[in-house]
Amino acid sequence: MDIGRYLKERREIVEKALDRLLPPEHSPPEKLHESMRYSVFAGGKRLRPILCMAALEALGKDPLPFMPAACALELVHTYSLIHDDLPAMDDDDLRRGKSTNHKVFGEAVAILAGDALLTLSFELIARMDAAPAPVRLEIVKRLAQCSGTTGLVGGQVLDLASEGREVSEETLERIHAHKTAALIETAVVCGGILGGASEGQVCAVSMYGRSLGMAFQITDDILDAAGDEAKIGKRARKDRESRKATYPGRYGIDGARRIAGEYIHKALGALQPFDDKADTLREIARMIASRER
Repeated sequence: MDIGRYLKERREIVEKALDRLLPPEHSPPEKLHESMRYSVFAGGKRLRPILCMAALEALGKDPLPFMPAACALELVHTYSLIHDDLPAMDDDDLRRGKSTNHKVFGEAVAILAGDALLTLSFELIARMDAAPAPVRLEIVKRLAQCSGTTGLVGGQVLDLASEGREVSEETLERIHAHKTAALIETAVVCGGILGGASEGQVCAVSMYGRSLGMAFQITDDILDAAGDEAKIGKRARKDRESRKATYPGRYGIDGARRIAGEYIHKALGALQPFDDKADTLREIARMIASRER
């Protein structure tokens, strides 16, 4: 299959759905809605909603009725980026080749825009007619878990606490598993649940998503250490300057690449119970292994 074409087509579907589901820029409070849309439409791969769609397709389901859930994942991701970029966090001026939200709208509005995106994500799922109430409740629960102290927020706290310190292998893995892999895993699992996956299939896509998320963050750290700033759309070498806990910092570039490859192998192995309808998920994993941005 042409994975590049697939990703482009699915990204366009996601963009249109996001535009429809987000509050209009000129509806009050205008500045808040402008700030929200600024970061949501600042670019991005739309990997998380596409993974949700691909998981649905792996189960033979049409993903279009479930776009609110797919878009909710992107809103949570965008909220986390806005907050991560704040001066009190990673203090970044550039994201996806553009000024970060707080540089354009100020810190207060950036914080509130992140808050609004997070809460809107749960609203989108709650009023999604395509899934019965018990399924929607399960999706809300999983998204909340991966966003809170056992996911994004907990991972960010651990990441900040580990700056400038030598951390154990277990701590390094925990940072990546919570800060990045949790939401990627949830994206695939939500697609599986919405598609009516069996318990065994949910376990399989969970392992796939967790392994893929780990590989994604490791390759992201490799790009920060050795990538082209123009391609990655943000300042490179910042992890080293901040003395962050990363796989390249602990194992070197070659060692980090080897570990990322092992996670990709694990992700592909997890999809053995699925037929060729899951080939898109397989191709996405192979693409992550060779990403340049």
